[in-house]
Amino acid sequence: MPIKKTDIPVDINARRIINGADADVIQLSPMKHKFAWEAYNSGNANHWLPTEINMQIDVEQWRTPGVLTEEEVHAFKTVLGFFTTADSIAANNIVIAMYRHITSPECRMYLLRQAYEEAIHTHAYQYIVETLGLDEGEIFNMYRRVGAIYDKASFILSFNEGIFNPEFKTGTFEADQKFLENIVVFSLIMEGIFFYSAFAVIFGFQRQKKMVGSAEQIQYIMRDESQHLNFGINLINTIKEEQPELWTPEFQQHVIDLVKEGARLEYTFAQTVFPKGIFGMNAEGFQQYIEHIADRRLQRVGLPAQFNVANPFPWMSEAVDLSKEKNFFETRVTEYQVGGTLDW
Repeated sequence: MPIKKTDIPVDINARRIINGADADVIQLSPMKHKFAWEAYNSGNANHWLPTEINMQIDVEQWRTPGVLTEEEVHAFKTVLGFFTTADSIAANNIVIAMYRHITSPECRMYLLRQAYEEAIHTHAYQYIVETLGLDEGEIFNMYRRVGAIYDKASFILSFNEGIFNPEFKTGTFEADQKFLENIVVFSLIMEGIFFYSAFAVIFGFQRQKKMVGSAEQIQYIMRDESQHLNFGINLINTIKEEQPELWTPEFQQHVIDLVKEGARLEYTFAQTVFPKGIFGMNAEGFQQYIEHIADRRLQRVGLPAQFNVANPFPWMSEAVDLSKEKNFFETRVTEYQVGGTLDW
């Protein structure tokens, strides 16, 4: 669409997350959605690369018989297999779907940063696979062979139908609600549940001082994903303010049902990762953890908790509790800064 010549200045009140004015160019001033600009600056201040992290201990542990149990090897590979699929799906959603339809310039700026971070995450998984000498075909094609990973991926991808269609456009009630549904699924479920439960597995290794280089990379990834989750929640809550007609009682119940279905899929994944249990974690305890974080995601968008359970892994609160106002790890992952300081 050609840019129209006009002497009318940008009206900040005409800017919206979707269906806003003047979406042809990224013109940041005057700025309306400041949460997106803050997220963009936080991302830039905490840039990292996988190859900066020493993997020597991981290599020694992985190659030394008896250091890792058979169950631990299975859990590590299964989680890595999920991660390789999940971040590529997230990147495609940003580039093919979200960027096209979001009209806020500052939100688009952050989406560009977020897409790059998803590429860094995929790089990290490849770096782990190559460094440990894993079978690339086994890890990167695990979503085709492991039912629990395939089911989660299929669930997420099913909500891209229509959104990825080049003919899809926002601007009607049905289309806008469909697009909001897409943000809900990717933010609350994909990044808010599926990623976080997998993080717990890797931090279980870290607590045992195992695979510490891999765990450090996952710490960086978790920090990025925490920002992605917060951004997505801000998108949802802002759209609720700008277009309250979309947040109908029926749609709210639909969101609750989706989150509950996402939790159910994650139960199955936990049983696949923990057939016998490791590090004091098993499928039963993991189910309660999944329900705990599912409730937190619902509450962040103003919906009632459904499970009302405590966190069965209290040590995880220091790792992934987004309400903390302090650094949760005294390691390089939170100390490494470029051009700024991350403020939790």
